[in-house]
Amino acid sequence: MCRSIKTLRPPYTESVTEDDTRAAALQYVRKVSGFRRPAAHNAEAFDKAVDAIAAATDELLDALEVRGGARQRT
Repeated sequence: MCRSIKTLRPPYTESVTEDDTRAAALQYVRKVSGFRRPAAHNAEAFDKAVDAIAAATDELLDALEVRGGARQRT
């Protein structure tokens, strides 16, 4: 859906910071809402959505069990 969101799970990323998950959540909300920056009357809903998606992303990454290593391209 959004090409600028990078994969955050291992083996693609060794360590994920809070900034990484927030940036991905922000990009997602921007894409879905169609707003780069919301109007003042929508800012609270926009920020709340970013927070919720960042939290869900952290929860997902914490719960994933990654088996094996990265596939090698031939």
